[in-house]
Amino acid sequence: MLLAVTACPTGIAHTYMAAEKLQQAAERLGVDIKVETQGSIGAENVLSDNDVRGADGVIIAADKDVDRSRFAGKRVLSVGVAEGISRPEHLIEQVRSAPVQGAGDQGTQTAADGGDGGGGAPGAAGGSGGRERSVVYKALMNGVSYMIPFVVVGGLLIAISLSLGGHTDPKGGLVIPDGSFWMHVNQIGVIGFTLMVPILSGYIAYAIGDRPALVPGMIGGWIANTGELYDSEAGAGFIGAIVTGFLAGYLVRGIKQVKVPKFVQPIMPIIVIPILATSALGLFFIYVVGKPISWVFEHLTDWLGGMTGTSAILLGAILGLMIAFDMGGPVNKTAFLFGAGLIATGNQTVMGMCAAAIPVMPLGQGLATLVRKRLYTDQERETGLAALFMGLFGISEGAIPFAAARPAQVIPANMLGGAVAGAVAGLASVEDAVPHGGPIVAVLGAVGGVPMFFVAVAAGTVVTALATVSLVDLSERKRRGGAALGEASGVEVAVAAAVPAAAPPASEASAGAASAGATSADAASAGAEPPRAPESPWEAAAAASDAPAEAPEVLSGYLTEQTVKVRLEAGDKEAAIREMAELLARTGKVADVAELVRTALAREAQGTTGLGEEIAVPHAKTDAVTAPVVGFARSAEGVEWGSLDGTRARLIFMISVPEAAAGDEHLRILALLSRKLMDVGFRERLVAAGDEAAVLEVLREVE
Repeated sequence: MLLAVTACPTGIAHTYMAAEKLQQAAERLGVDIKVETQGSIGAENVLSDNDVRGADGVIIAADKDVDRSRFAGKRVLSVGVAEGISRPEHLIEQVRSAPVQGAGDQGTQTAADGGDGGGGAPGAAGGSGGRERSVVYKALMNGVSYMIPFVVVGGLLIAISLSLGGHTDPKGGLVIPDGSFWMHVNQIGVIGFTLMVPILSGYIAYAIGDRPALVPGMIGGWIANTGELYDSEAGAGFIGAIVTGFLAGYLVRGIKQVKVPKFVQPIMPIIVIPILATSALGLFFIYVVGKPISWVFEHLTDWLGGMTGTSAILLGAILGLMIAFDMGGPVNKTAFLFGAGLIATGNQTVMGMCAAAIPVMPLGQGLATLVRKRLYTDQERETGLAALFMGLFGISEGAIPFAAARPAQVIPANMLGGAVAGAVAGLASVEDAVPHGGPIVAVLGAVGGVPMFFVAVAAGTVVTALATVSLVDLSERKRRGGAALGEASGVEVAVAAAVPAAAPPASEASAGAASAGATSADAASAGAEPPRAPESPWEAAAAASDAPAEAPEVLSGYLTEQTVKVRLEAGDKEAAIREMAELLARTGKVADVAELVRTALAREAQGTTGLGEEIAVPHAKTDAVTAPVVGFARSAEGVEWGSLDGTRARLIFMISVPEAAAGDEHLRILALLSRKLMDVGFRERLVAAGDEAAVLEVLREVE
């Protein structure tokens, strides 16, 4: 019995191609094999402890880190994913004489035999940088996914305990009697919240440096969130946790590269690396990073103190910006403690501004998941519902998962909404007698000017939600423009430029244009009436959530009947690329055919885009095209493309995106498409389809 693990950097096509090739080869050789795929949608067909105990050997065909510690005592053969595709029989024979995995080796495997997830060929220019950006993004998402349950459990328990067991107190805010049942519930929730930040940091570090990075990441996150360790009244919050997570991960990765004597190797991952990394990171944060945080806290407090005589609207907007910025970090705490400290002096209006801004972030992010559901995963929508509940009780941390996952979009939207809420509260002289925020303090009678308090909260919430969906939607449109042409090659790249992360906006689906994937400008030139712009943000939000589902499209409208050719006439690669470029030019989206051909051929010079299985995916990232476009052509005789398995390309996809449009795409859809391309029946149906319309019907199976 053999085991195998396959994985490529983007976790899409080559992961599954290698798995299928190994399974087919094992079947031909009469060998039992179980293959675990570590793709973009997570590990599947996971190898159990029983599988490992009974295995005669393990093949790791991967171009990304794979945990090898579970295979201690087994023969382990580690190669690039391209080897799994091109030489599966050889690997099955070779693993029987592979070296035995050491019991103390907890390290990870990185690509050694070439393969970059693109058939062993380098990606487009900037590939290594693009791959590292992908590592950073995946590490961040890993931390966020593990943090979310702690945010939800901790936040909801605190909210429930405050609502059912709390009362207002001018000195203590919302107070729960000591020793009561609800105090115990509250304390459990506080533990969840306390663990939230180190969990975020720890699992970011784990994704980068593997198991040895978990301890320094978590302890670093705890230090970052504990301001008293570096003489600050407020910790660095989730932003500090992100910093310590990446520092810990890359520090551990660096230490792993150091050559040590053989007798030290077994204790490196469990003793030496965690101790060195934890000590170095902790002391660095306390003595180097912590001091600026403390300085920021002190000077922000002094600055706010000098503003108390200024316009209430301006002060409210500034406090709202600060409250919304880091949700528990030094900037947030500066504003909160400033407002809380003035309550004792009889000035309750400053706390009223803060109280109105505090719930805006979780309420706004929760509302955003309801307004534009298609932009969020199921887990994010569930987290959004929890955030709405937390916002009612003034728990701003409910928005942290969204801010950590999409900081460039969510934090500015939060700050804009917080500023609006604070400014409205300042204008209306809203007061708050307790150091707490959210609708709960108004319900419990601690707020003066209740109607305007709710107006301020509602205004800030709506602004946050609309700003968030606008920024996220804009980001997704850019991502749809083309996906990481420099980060991957082969099917990943073709589909990345072809499949958007979300449905096209309504402006791209006007009458007469949607079926061809045209934009609203195309529709106008064809005589169709262009879509009417919404008259207000409220109408825009309603239109986004209530619009009927669009008709199914092929590769999200980037591939149309115009860009399908059932018989390619070219007999060689260069002629085929030229013919495909002319095919794409039918759409009117190719401004310079010659430049498109030159760019595609330059990409081929870096490494073949022939994937094997009679598939080739030439591609180009160039301003010779004005919008993303995908073409498909079929060659009866096949074109020599230098494919991994030696087959001639009969099914050829060509994609092209503008230079400025390159970005990531929806990995789950990419994985589904790549699996479809591995389906022999699907490929046979593509070959057998009689005309362009029949080809489109076959390709629609992947939608």
